[in-house]
Amino acid sequence: MANDPADSTDMRLIAADKVEGVSVYNPQGEKLGTVENIFIDKRSGQAEYATMAFGGLLGMGEKHYPLPWSVLTYDTEQDGFVVALEKETLEGAPGYDKARFSSDDYGWRSEVAGYYGATAA
Repeated sequence: MANDPADSTDMRLIAADKVEGVSVYNPQGEKLGTVENIFIDKRSGQAEYATMAFGGLLGMGEKHYPLPWSVLTYDTEQDGFVVALEKETLEGAPGYDKARFSSDDYGWRSEVAGYYGATAA
């Protein structure tokens, strides 16, 4: 798989382009979506959020959900990330149109951090 983070088995670092497209599952093994993008804090260099698409039909009406990086855990058995969320919980999470992530307005961070109980930097 071209986007397999396990390609670098003994390495703790991975290029962002290898993370994009990796599947995201809940603990029961249901696929929730795939990582679309990663948001990295320019000052600290730390990954803060990954966006994931969910819902819609053939890309229409699809919402994009930013997940705090801290809630994602890579699972070699799943060959993807696992997040302790049910589909119902994700459906209630803050989701946005893709255009919102292309703007310089990162006001969504506080709402997302509050939903997941994380801290917005």
